Amino acid sequence: MDLRQLAALVGVAETGSFSAAARAMHTVQSNVSTHIARLERELGVSLVDRTTGTLTPEGQVVVRRARHIQVEIEALATDVAAVRDEVAGDVRIGCIGTVSRWLVPLVLERIMAEHPKIHVVVVDATTTSLVPQLLADRLDLAVVNLPVNDPELVIDPLFEEDRLVVAPHGHPLAGRGSVRLEELGEHELLLEPKGTSFRDELDTDATAAGVTLRPRAEVDGLRLIATLAFQGFGAAIIPATAAPPSLEGSWDRVRVEGIARRSVGLARQRRGLLSAPARALREAVQQSVQDEAPGLDGVHPYEARLPT
Repeated sequence: MDLRQLAALVGVAETGSFSAAARAMHTVQSNVSTHIARLERELGVSLVDRTTGTLTPEGQVVVRRARHIQVEIEALATDVAAVRDEVAGDVRIGCIGTVSRWLVPLVLERIMAEHPKIHVVVVDATTTSLVPQLLADRLDLAVVNLPVNDPELVIDPLFEEDRLVVAPHGHPLAGRGSVRLEELGEHELLLEPKGTSFRDELDTDATAAGVTLRPRAEVDGLRLIATLAFQGFGAAIIPATAAPPSLEGSWDRVRVEGIARRSVGLARQRRGLLSAPARALREAVQQSVQDEAPGLDGVHPYEARLPT
């Protein structure tokens, strides 16, 4: 078994065929076929269904391990460079949209100033999209909405932020300084779907208060929910940073009484060690939060945790 065989299998998994994998790897299809055939003989199983180009269940297991091995090989090279006081290499981070708006510029500026040879790739997506990418080794780190209850992940809490209602002008909730959670059951709201951590925590608080939240629409993406509210589609419950006081429009921010804050954390895989660039990026995220969050309305940072 060698790295070329594993790379060939990962290539087929990502492109969907032997020919497409060969093009992506800048080789010929016969090389890809040979590498995978040798790997199959060594393992004694079929890894790719030749009629469809899809992985067999055994192939899916091998690809998961192969991707992790590729990440570790890449990390080995960057760690050796870091011994010479030169942190360089690629690092991939995902970030939920409501946080990326203010956090990503700070992190990139810090990385460029302190580690100019690090190349950062940022993926802006929802928590439900970022977690599978993190588990599949497509991301090194991810800023996510908590809780994320996966035993394969380690979470560094970053901050909490208030939840509030954004109500378009003319809506019954607009123009009010605050509203009780019990009153929200009287109105249809823009909400995330059930099964997302933000929505599930809202439902937990609502149930405790004897309230059933009624969705006007369910959207997996808090930034999109905020945009719909800004455009007058309806009132929405969103985190404070999704509607900063500096952002003006035909809508009002309304404080909600009796509702828990939302928590945001930095997630990484439990197995393996972060590469030197990933460790530097982790520290940049944490330091940026500590520097910026105290000045953001409704944001409450946790005590900083040093990288380990």
